[in-house]
Amino acid sequence: MSEQKPDAGTAGLSYEEARERLIAVVGRLEAGGASLEESLALWERGEALAARCEEWLEGARKRLAAARDQPL
Repeated sequence: MSEQKPDAGTAGLSYEEARERLIAVVGRLEAGGASLEESLALWERGEALAARCEEWLEGARKRLAAARDQPL
């Protein structure tokens, strides 16, 4: 799996905002009916949103580890 960094359009999103937008993107992809170009754009947006969520989750893991005073 390649490491994807959040793009400028997702950098300011909270975890909850990114998650909700990702859910909407997945719903649109699952519904079908989009052109190939639209589907690719949705996929790329979903990847960026997923990376933003992962960034938040990794930060939370690090904070929990620090609070426990345990190495990662």
